[in-house]
Amino acid sequence: MAIKPLPFDVNALRAFLAVCENGSMAAAGRHLGITQPAVSQTIADLEAGIGSVLFDRAVRPLALTAAGTVLRQFAENLISDMAQISGRLREMQRGRVSHLRIGIVDSLSRAVMQETASFMHGRVEHLVVLAGLTESHATALLTRKIDFILGVDDLEDVAGLERWPLFEEPYFLVCPDTVKAPKNRDELEKTLTSLPFIRFTLRSRSGAEIERFLRRVRIELPAGQEFDLPQGVLAGCRNGGVAISTPLCLSEAGYEPGMGLAVHPLPLGAFRRRLTLVARRREFGRLPLDFAETLRAVLKEECLPLLRQRFAAFADEMTVLT
Repeated sequence: MAIKPLPFDVNALRAFLAVCENGSMAAAGRHLGITQPAVSQTIADLEAGIGSVLFDRAVRPLALTAAGTVLRQFAENLISDMAQISGRLREMQRGRVSHLRIGIVDSLSRAVMQETASFMHGRVEHLVVLAGLTESHATALLTRKIDFILGVDDLEDVAGLERWPLFEEPYFLVCPDTVKAPKNRDELEKTLTSLPFIRFTLRSRSGAEIERFLRRVRIELPAGQEFDLPQGVLAGCRNGGVAISTPLCLSEAGYEPGMGLAVHPLPLGAFRRRLTLVARRREFGRLPLDFAETLRAVLKEECLPLLRQRFAAFADEMTVLT
């Protein structure tokens, strides 16, 4: 289907409004900084494109015809809208937008929320931050209900997205401090089956990854307590249960040494999760890149030292990505 060209452009509308406001072609030219013949030609071309005479040239100052009156009613709004669009685009190129919605996975909320609010303060007029599960945020991103997500799923199979890896960390075993570290698959199974296993729900990305890990190592566990939030998983462990979690998840939940818990490596090779910033491609200029750099800096300078102190045995397995 062919696209029909419009009978006017923005500059022609500006010239038209200048004539309306100044009463003559010559005065409009002086106002616009162009010659009177240039204004006259622009108005003639505009009238030819529309197919209607816009001014009654038999009177002075020039008077609008009925068609000219209709055009003036809409032209002022169009010029105003175009000026706003142009301004918004310039702001976006400078990394500033009018409205932004961000979904942040629960386990990152404590680590980055303050810096997110600070970074966006001078760049976004209206910011909405939604904390929750990666899976629901990913669906919202694809349906344009969210603009950025910070989560565990980088949506690698989806085209039209930009991705900035932020942080990688290991999964580990969380259990009462009386439980020894399992050295092999059988000892891990014994630990997981001898105590109530506390799960992340399958609605969470981490919960789904943990279940895949258990299937891969052929460990079947009965249904028990399941939680969306890291706080619930930590509470279950403090009540005598055992779980698979990560440093950031425990930190988000408020874990502190002295709670009567131990964290042990999983004995069956690397099992890790990666946190990524995902945004729709080329919709927000430099903003997502600058935001990713800011998040990396706060993770490296503020979050990582605390995590390495709190979980020293896993210090080398926690990495800020670039």
